[in-house]
Amino acid sequence: MLIDLNCDLGEGAGSDADVLPLITTANVACGFHAGDPATAFATVANAARLGVRVGAHPGFPDREDFGRRELERTEQQVYEDCIYQIGALAGIARACGTGLSHVKAHGALYNMACRDDRYGRPVVAAAALFGLPLLGLPGSRIEALSAGQCPFFAEGFADRGYRPDGTLVPRSEPGAFVHDPAEAVRQALMLVHERGVRTLCVHGDNPQALAFVRALREGLTAAGFEIQPFA
Repeated sequence: MLIDLNCDLGEGAGSDADVLPLITTANVACGFHAGDPATAFATVANAARLGVRVGAHPGFPDREDFGRRELERTEQQVYEDCIYQIGALAGIARACGTGLSHVKAHGALYNMACRDDRYGRPVVAAAALFGLPLLGLPGSRIEALSAGQCPFFAEGFADRGYRPDGTLVPRSEPGAFVHDPAEAVRQALMLVHERGVRTLCVHGDNPQALAFVRALREGLTAAGFEIQPFA
């Protein structure tokens, strides 16, 4: 069985260079919540050199809170924000001799798009405009909204806690994070087998990102999985 291993990169964390060779897909920050043109260019160029696929990782215009504060935005504003960010990264990817493989919203935008159609619709529309697949939580509103608009791939998080309804525990609450790499592997296997996840994420700003990615590769391979990009 195939499973994709993705990571949010280009956000200024120090482990990007070490993590990149171990993953199959990189979600690269587009400059609104983190990153800048030089960082995005370097990240995309390194990913292309290593054969790692690149996706756009658009977020709210909120560098102060790293895009993790829920903002009140109109559908048009969210659409414009996403088009601007995806377009910028598409240009960088082209300059690096590669292309974009998908779109994955970041932080608060991701969570709001997964539960609220007012945020999900413009994210789906932006991905569809560029002809790109979208990543999101299985069973979410954004999955339903993607039907007939753009391909959707169910994503799971190895380093984040889940509520019983399949949503993520808010970062401000107990149980929001998985701290043990072995527990991350157990959770990843559950997400794949029970929730149909096709791609697993480790956050690039997780201080244990490198240890988690290594543990996931070892644990998933031992369980009979082949680490390959989703398709």
